Amino acid sequence: MGVEEVLRHGDQVLVAVVEVAGALIIFAGAVWAATRFVIEGVRHRTAAVFTPIRLSLGRFLTLGLEFQLAADILRTAVSPTFDQIGQLAAIATIRTALNYFLGREIRQEKRQVSAGEGEG
Repeated sequence: MGVEEVLRHGDQVLVAVVEVAGALIIFAGAVWAATRFVIEGVRHRTAAVFTPIRLSLGRFLTLGLEFQLAADILRTAVSPTFDQIGQLAAIATIRTALNYFLGREIRQEKRQVSAGEGEG
């Protein structure tokens, strides 16, 4: 096995590990949010109690998407083709836009929660 094959195989393993980490983060966030949703839904019957749960889920999604983007970058790190670079650019653009809008929504929700606490 040549050096190139070893590097390619090592890169594939790293990509898989980072992708799995991202997926696990998103899964853990979804399970945590669903559990909190059920518990808080039984205890309280107000919509305001769900905002912190949405904020936390958004953070998990943002972090998981960052890991997925890192995996895509790693995938194209070893002798990329122009086709792979184009795909990476498209994926990076979509994931960056998702992260931007998730982050914006998280900030907006935080402001609403902070304003609500100041009133009470």
